[in-house]
Amino acid sequence: MYEPIRTKSVHSTMAGTTSDFPHRSREEELDIQLAGHLAALLAVTDELRALAPSTDLDTAAERLAQQVARLRGGRTPVRTTPAADRSEPPSAALHERAHTLAGRALVVAASRADTAAAILAAERMDAHSAALAEQKLTTAG
Repeated sequence: MYEPIRTKSVHSTMAGTTSDFPHRSREEELDIQLAGHLAALLAVTDELRALAPSTDLDTAAERLAQQVARLRGGRTPVRTTPAADRSEPPSAALHERAHTLAGRALVVAASRADTAAAILAAERMDAHSAALAEQKLTTAG
């Protein structure tokens, strides 16, 4: 009824056998995820800094860069330089994006029990929530 398997499986199913491809632990996968979320948050923070420079955003960007470097084994994250000739994106959309990224980073940091990254992500969520609330007040009033 069925044709027999003629070749060896590419997946190792027997206990005790080693495979040819590397495996990462759950902690390594979470480190990679967290570094990615924080790097994306850093990119959005750099865009916000270009639109409206502030010491709060400068400090946040430096702290984010330090965390990404720590998670990536000391490798400095690539920093973005927003183009000056493009039309100015709406600041509210950037704050919403940053809030979402900080939330994702917070979830991963909590699951990996990384207190420093979790505190930083929670602080950034609060800062972007406050910025969004302030923008809503100025546009409504």
